[in-house]
Amino acid sequence: MEEPERRIRALHTESTVTVYQAYSPGIGLPAARDGRFPASWRRNRMTWVKPSFLWMMHRCDWGAARDQETVLAVEITRAGFEWALRRACLSHYERGAHPDRAAWKDRLERSPARVQWDPERDLRLRPLPYRSLQLGLSGEAAHRYADEWIVSVTDRTPLAREVRALVRGGDLAAAARLLPEERPYPAPDDALAHLLPR
Repeated sequence: MEEPERRIRALHTESTVTVYQAYSPGIGLPAARDGRFPASWRRNRMTWVKPSFLWMMHRCDWGAARDQETVLAVEITRAGFEWALRRACLSHYERGAHPDRAAWKDRLERSPARVQWDPERDLRLRPLPYRSLQLGLSGEAAHRYADEWIVSVTDRTPLAREVRALVRGGDLAAAARLLPEERPYPAPDDALAHLLPR
């Protein structure tokens, strides 16, 4: 089946969607233990979440990157995720998605969320010819994320290490069987249309 150029792929249920982040153990371990971010987690800065496990592995080098040693799966409400999408703006100007640069800049300044479409990755973390969503949350969106949307937080560092070991050992089939089941996410048109070029 041919993939569209841009699509949200995610592990999701009828009421939740799972996104990934990576933090230092000082933040990641308490978050996984308590099911919420600790007081040291800064709400006043942009936080990026990724529905793609392999894109997160690319970003954090399988949990080996500095201050990204703890890989978290954060299950959030679909209602919250879609609230952010509806209020998001593309992080850069893209012809066809905005009337002009001024309109894009105006929306960007008013939006509590940003979207980037980054190349999806294969098991060797090589870019694929289609893109997956990365969602940045700031201001009201970051507060809602931390205080209202989180259903559970799970430490996925052991999974990251196990998949990496299988990939490095050449057993891609076994590695693929361990990956989260990311399926196309059925975002409503009004939550996604403004984030796709026409």
